[in-house]
This record gives sequence, structure tokens and C-alpha cells, in this order.
Amino acid sequence: MTTTKAILGYIETLELPEFGIVCKAKVDTGACTSSLHAEKIEVFQRDGCDWVRFHVLFGKKSAKIDQVCEARVKDTRVIASSNGQRSRRYIIETEFLIRGQRWRAEISLSHRGSMTYPMLIGRKAISGRFLVDVAQ
Repeated sequence: MTTTKAILGYIETLELPEFGIVCKAKVDTGACTSSLHAEKIEVFQRDGCDWVRFHVLFGKKSAKIDQVCEARVKDTRVIASSNGQRSRRYIIETEFLIRGQRWRAEISLSHRGSMTYPMLIGRKAISGRFLVDVAQ
């Protein structure tokens, strides 16, 4: 069986054009929802909808980002982290750009300051678009 799907490695360069962010991201098929590092999350109203303003401040070797972003809140969900701890997170939707492919996907906002990468790409975002080869 042959496929024309692009192959992603364990770490990929990701662009979030609506936020002006380009960074390395960890591909994690064990995670359902993608996650972006966010600090100082503030909820506010715009046109009768909930929005969030958040600061993506990440200063590690893997990524240096200092960007204040705004997005409409799509949902809030209880999400379990890799250590099993559950927390309620804001879910937003934004455009992804990876390996020349552009599409919209959900992201949870979470403090990832202790992690190596500011972004985790979950399986829902890449399902049907890519294959993953963790050796790459």
C-alpha cells in the first residue's frame, strides 16, 4: 500500500500564522488535543463572545518566543496531562502550517514552561493528513 501523506518526525517546525509564531513542536500521537504554552490568560468579551488574551513567553534553546495573542474561545475542557493531572483549559482554534500544509485545528492553552518545546501537536490536528515516523 502506498500513500501520498507527508511524514512527520518526532519534532517538527510549526507556524501559527495568526499569532506570528514559528517554533519547533513535539509531535505526540498519545495526546488527543494540541497544546500551546500560555501565560497570563485573561478572558474578555468581544462581539458577545468570550475571547482570551494570553502571553506566549518561552525562552529556551528550542524556541524563543515573546508574543501576546488573542483568540476566540471555542470551548473549555478538562484535559489530563502526561502525568495524569487533570485541569480545565481554554480551547481555541487557529491556523496551522506544517510542511507546506495549512489547515485549522484546536489548541488547548496550558503552561508548558517546564517542557522542552512550547507546542505539542496532538493526534486530532494531524489525523488524516500525515503519517508519523518517530525515528525522524
